[in-house]
Amino acid sequence: MRAFAVLATAGFVASCSTIENLNPFAGEKYETKIIPDVAADDIYDQGLARLQRRDGAGAATKFEELEKQFPFSQWSRKGLIMQTYALFEGGKYEEAAISGQRYYSLYPATDETAYAMYLTGMSMYNQIPDVSRDQERSEKALAVFQMLVEKFPKSEYADDAKFKISVVRDQLAGKEMSIGRFYLSRRNNTAAINRFREVLSKYQTTRHVEEALYRLVEAYLSLGIVHEAQTAAAVLGHNFPDSQWYKDAYGRLKGEGYEPKISSGSWISTILRPIGLASR
Repeated sequence: MRAFAVLATAGFVASCSTIENLNPFAGEKYETKIIPDVAADDIYDQGLARLQRRDGAGAATKFEELEKQFPFSQWSRKGLIMQTYALFEGGKYEEAAISGQRYYSLYPATDETAYAMYLTGMSMYNQIPDVSRDQERSEKALAVFQMLVEKFPKSEYADDAKFKISVVRDQLAGKEMSIGRFYLSRRNNTAAINRFREVLSKYQTTRHVEEALYRLVEAYLSLGIVHEAQTAAAVLGHNFPDSQWYKDAYGRLKGEGYEPKISSGSWISTILRPIGLASR
């Protein structure tokens, strides 16, 4: 139990003119009140009870009390991870991401660190917009999931993090494709090529590679850079021989009087060869 003094201030008596009554503290009285302490485990249980009632915001507030009232203790650490979880469950993804980042910054090697990273990544992942909008959250989610897999490869969250990485990478590749198509429609072939190159350089394992190669055939033929168009088509045919994108690319080249053919000096074959795509 702890006690503190509460000031109960009395007003001045206007009719008094003594020196004592001119003292601004003369009318103050002190009243002692006993305020009961709340044990850390009781606060924790209160937070759990609010979680059970699906009151994520209220639970987060309770768990935050642990960090404030019991700093530098195991309760402070436990309160922070539970606060992150409560915010996440309550759909407060921005706040959950900030709380999770605080946790793994303060506690980089506890049993809950991987979970804090996972909640942080999922908080960002759940806010990913469609490809027509800015993908900052996609990039942040990707960075967190990659960090989780790198630092805690055997954690129970690693497999799902790997799956989320593939989804996010596909999303980012889709954004590049969307911009590249826009540039193609405006006949800005050089800008379009730069976007499709990003897809081949950074997102080689995504489903967008086939279309990116086809769009390169289109863009390079429009610019009259035939050997690059031939290389893009040849790489496409080598790796995706049954793809409709390859059939369309082959048709475009044949219509111009050319055949798919890999040029050893092409950046396309240089970029893709390390993963075995352009090997012939």
